[in-house]
Amino acid sequence: MNLSPILVSMRTASVAIVITFFVGLLAAKLVAGIRGKIGKMILDGILTLPLVLPPTVAGFFLLYLFGVRGPIGKFFLDVFSIKIAFSWGATVLAAVAISFPLMYRSARGALEQVDQNLIYAGRTLGMSEQQIFWNISLPTALPGVASGGVLAFARGLGEFGATAMIAGNIAGKTRTLPLAIYSAVSSGDMDIAYNYVLIIVVFSFAVVALMNYLTIQEKRSN
Repeated sequence: MNLSPILVSMRTASVAIVITFFVGLLAAKLVAGIRGKIGKMILDGILTLPLVLPPTVAGFFLLYLFGVRGPIGKFFLDVFSIKIAFSWGATVLAAVAISFPLMYRSARGALEQVDQNLIYAGRTLGMSEQQIFWNISLPTALPGVASGGVLAFARGLGEFGATAMIAGNIAGKTRTLPLAIYSAVSSGDMDIAYNYVLIIVVFSFAVVALMNYLTIQEKRSN
C-alpha cells in the first residue's frame, strides 16, 4: 500500500488545523462581541457559507481567486513566483476553507455560553478585555473550543471536493486519502481502496470518541 496519501493527508490536516484554530477562534471572538443583530447575522452568514455550499462550489471559488489567472493567485505568481493552485499548499487552502466554519461555530457557541458574571467580575477587578478573554473566557470555553478543533481537523483530513478543484489529484503531492480512495475505485483496485477506507473509518471513530469525551468534560465544567 502506498503511504504517500496518508502522509499528505496528515501533513495537510496538521498545518490546516493550526491556521483554522487561531483564525476561527479570532473570528468567533469578533462575532461574539458584535452587538448589532443585523451586522452579526450578515457576518455570521458569510463565515458559515462554506459549511452549506457544496465542496465543489467552494473549490470553484478558491480556484477563481487563487488560480494562476485569479486576482490572488496571479499576484503571488507575479510578485513572489509562487503558484498556489495545484500545489501542496492548495490542499491546505482547501482544508482550511472547508473546516473553518466548524471551528468558528463551535468556538463562538462556547464563548457565548460563558457566564457573563465572570466577565463582569473581571472588569470590576480592572482587567482589560484581552486579559478577560485569555484568562476567563477562553479557559471557561476551552472544552467547546477544543471540540471544534477536533471536528475541524477531521473535516480537513476528509476533504475531497474542494481539494480536487483547487489542488488536483497529483500522486505524491496533492493526492490525499479521499482522493486516493477515489482513484483506487476508479481504477478497479478495490483492495487498496478498502485499506484506505479502513484507515479513514478508524480515525473517524477515534474523533467521535474524543468528541464525546470533550462533551462530557464540558458538562462537568458547567
